[in-house]
Amino acid sequence: MYLNKVFLYGNLTRDPELKALPGGSQVANFGLATNRSFKDKSGQRQEATEFHNIVAFGRTAEVLAQYCKKGRPVFIEGRITTRSWDDKETGKKNYRTEIIVENFQFGADGGKAAAGAGSSASSHEEQPAPSEGAGDIKYPDEEINPEDIPF
Repeated sequence: MYLNKVFLYGNLTRDPELKALPGGSQVANFGLATNRSFKDKSGQRQEATEFHNIVAFGRTAEVLAQYCKKGRPVFIEGRITTRSWDDKETGKKNYRTEIIVENFQFGADGGKAAAGAGSSASSHEEQPAPSEGAGDIKYPDEEINPEDIPF
């Protein structure tokens, strides 16, 4: 058996965008930033940030769109998938890698949501409003375009 499982803990880079599918179910799209610290060859501490495209469906999408705002930490459990489509203008094939949410938990919100830290999406409890200050990190407002990735 093969395994496709992703665990991410990071901050939202933009507010979730909630849309309705033709069948009536909801879909939410948003970005998530994660980082890691490491030492380079010269021993200097470096930090690398990764940006992920996240997609949620159904009730999960509704809850994320309602309670999550840009800068809020969240734990995402899901699977990775890559979509492709042909650009009708250029005739070029485009690709987009996304994380499909299977489960999530609200992250600690700088002490303001200490009671809500670790709350599961299935609890549907009222969550405190997210803090506006997400530190000194500046996140992009637009979606991540695969053509902008340098590798």
